[in-house]
Amino acid sequence: MSGDNGHRPTESAGKGAAGKGAGAVVENVSTVHTDPAAIDEMVDAASHEHVGFGPDGAVDGFRQGRTLPLRVELARQLRRRRTQLLLGFLVLLPFILWAAFEFGTSDSGRRSGGFVDLATASAPNFVVFVLFAAGSFLLPMIVALFFGDTVASEASWSSLKYLLAMPIPRGRLLRQKALTSGLLSLFALALLPAVALLVGVVFYGAGEAVSPTGDAIAFSDSLLAMVFAVVYIAVNLLWVAGLAMFLSVTTDAPLGAVGGTVLVAILSQILDQITALEGIRDYLPTHFAFAWSDLISTDIDWSNMTQGAFSAVAYAAVFGLLAARRFRTKDITS
Repeated sequence: MSGDNGHRPTESAGKGAAGKGAGAVVENVSTVHTDPAAIDEMVDAASHEHVGFGPDGAVDGFRQGRTLPLRVELARQLRRRRTQLLLGFLVLLPFILWAAFEFGTSDSGRRSGGFVDLATASAPNFVVFVLFAAGSFLLPMIVALFFGDTVASEASWSSLKYLLAMPIPRGRLLRQKALTSGLLSLFALALLPAVALLVGVVFYGAGEAVSPTGDAIAFSDSLLAMVFAVVYIAVNLLWVAGLAMFLSVTTDAPLGAVGGTVLVAILSQILDQITALEGIRDYLPTHFAFAWSDLISTDIDWSNMTQGAFSAVAYAAVFGLLAARRFRTKDITS
């Protein structure tokens, strides 16, 4: 009895001390000291604020034209490793081809034969060969990479929904992405022949451009022909851009969008080799891919390039409209 009576006061005292300590902690945590004058100033400032809405439902002061500036998106894409590696490869490719001719067994400076045989005849001929060699696969792949990766990569990173929540209107986001991809593609298409021309001038000289038919045009005229050739190639690859953009907004896998576009281009080239298709081949998007070679002639035939440009623009318009419609109605979850 005495032992129990002697222990209980101590336990009670401990509980009392603990209770007082807990109460002190709760009091310290829950107590908030405010300045009544500051609260009055905040209330007065809030009463003078006016939040209005425009005809489109946007808050006053919001300008969708200021969202996602082109320079910001362009800088983002230029900082990506795939862009840097691709541009570096395009600079290196003409030197690789020059080394292949230099250390090979072919005769240098030939002025007869096909595009490969004439590659070392002069600098313009070297540019023509580079464009001819890259036109089947590399150039379509470049355009497919820039356009097919642009939206699908944002979805794969789960950043697309945050871009739209900033908010960036869907139409503007797709347009800014397409413009950026177009600028990068055009720069890549111009970079390759520019470096090839530099390599050709250094190693083969600024001579005449010789065509497989035997026509020869002056160096100054060949430069103008190269400019038109690059412009035509850019226009002719618009169908690749449209298809890649459509696949990019359809899937969340960048590789699927890029690979799907390249596969369609390869399939079109294979079908174009089947002469049994006859006139049907004219409707294939790759049928007029090399119509720019008619520019290396004293008598230029513009008919094939006109048909190729019209075909590419028509395909690009269809795929572009499908991409815009799909992206406008798509449920963005990533």
